[in-house]
Amino acid sequence: MSDILKIGKYEFTSRLIVGSGKYPDFQTTRDATLASGSEMITVAVRRVNITDPDEENLMDYFKGTDVKFLPNSAGCTTAEEAITLFRLTREATGIDLIKLEVIGDTAKTLYPDVIETLKACEVLAKDGFTIMAYTNDDPIVAKRLEEAGAAAVMPLAAPIGSGLGIQNRFNVVFIKEAVNVPVIVDAGIGCASDAAAAMELGADGVLTNTAIAQAENPIEMAEAMKHAVLAGRLSYKAGRIPKRPFATASSPVDGMIF
Repeated sequence: MSDILKIGKYEFTSRLIVGSGKYPDFQTTRDATLASGSEMITVAVRRVNITDPDEENLMDYFKGTDVKFLPNSAGCTTAEEAITLFRLTREATGIDLIKLEVIGDTAKTLYPDVIETLKACEVLAKDGFTIMAYTNDDPIVAKRLEEAGAAAVMPLAAPIGSGLGIQNRFNVVFIKEAVNVPVIVDAGIGCASDAAAAMELGADGVLTNTAIAQAENPIEMAEAMKHAVLAGRLSYKAGRIPKRPFATASSPVDGMIF
């Protein structure tokens, strides 16, 4: 089955994106990522080494695989910080596919600062980056990010690392209707059923980190996420039956003998 996820000039067969944080070591990160079937792993450049060849480097663990690195700007609180970080990262690695996130509340919610995110998106798009923009679950902001040059929008399902699952299912649908770029549900996924639910709502993909990295068995959870995203996508494409307030018989009643 050909079901390609297109983000700017890039194409992926997997619609699951995984993170690299909170694992006990790089080997577990690699094993879980490969078990997930994901072709993309997001990396906080400020926290995980992918640029210094003199220190243990996460990129070394993925040599010989098809997994693409997605640098993110976790830890940045202003547009200027994020712009500078990504320019330096591209210079060091050549990577131009990025996850833009500018955090407004670093103390409690880790919610994005959408104003600073929009500013950074406009500049980075002009610089030629392919931008996946982390945002709140507001369809108006999602549309503005698309207009600013984002190649994908990544609305949160719930606060980062909370595991609460999708807290506003309607907004995921509204965002999907508002934009023409892929919608990747990001943050708050807690288990495989959350990922399936996101895909059944019409999301083009799911990003999850904590749900896998901090599961009792990260490798098994990674595999569960892989199947959940596939199942959710197939369910969405198949088209669910309408909800009804009354029963409908599964077997025909016409022609019954008694």
